[in-house]
Amino acid sequence: MTAPSTPSTPSTASTSHPDGPPAGPVAPLAALVDGAPMATVAGTFRLEPVRPERDLPLLSDWMNDPVVDAFWQLAGPPDRTAEHLSRQLVPGGHSLPCLGLLDGRPMSYWEIYRADLDPLAAHYPAQALDLGVHLAIGPPQDRGRGLGSALLRAVAQTLLARAPGCARVLAEPDVRNLASIAAFRAAGFRKTTELELPDKRAALLVRRR
Repeated sequence: MTAPSTPSTPSTASTSHPDGPPAGPVAPLAALVDGAPMATVAGTFRLEPVRPERDLPLLSDWMNDPVVDAFWQLAGPPDRTAEHLSRQLVPGGHSLPCLGLLDGRPMSYWEIYRADLDPLAAHYPAQALDLGVHLAIGPPQDRGRGLGSALLRAVAQTLLARAPGCARVLAEPDVRNLASIAAFRAAGFRKTTELELPDKRAALLVRRR
């Protein structure tokens, strides 16, 4: 649904919000994504950090679907997806790749990231502890029936509940990706502006606490 920007090195200092609740020390992203079940209208959903040795064949298969590739641009041999994952899995990095499981079935790829530490922050008025979400739904049969919005709503609510210093969750899908934008809006995200990013024109969508 939405594709990522290039990771950068995060800060580990304490931060505070000019327009939101005070923030303490930055919690590792893994503390926000612990595999705990989330109840959704579609079933029980969990996010698990990606394990390339286990998940690469499945993720590479999804990335080679033309619908996914149109916005993720990772089609090709598994090495291409592996390289992308390796950039997300740098120790101390600010992006955490995850597998989404609905009732125990892998069906989506997620990246939960610190938007305020991402190159994206140079293109919008970033606030400390902004969190961002990228999502790709893998199996074709899971697209176009409202699953995306149900899962996005649950994930956004969970992130805000587990990160009390975070005032908002962001997304920046390509403006041409109308299905993704519709799913985010149905999940409570609101479009605030459009951004000219190096690789796309994006809609900045915000889900506030």
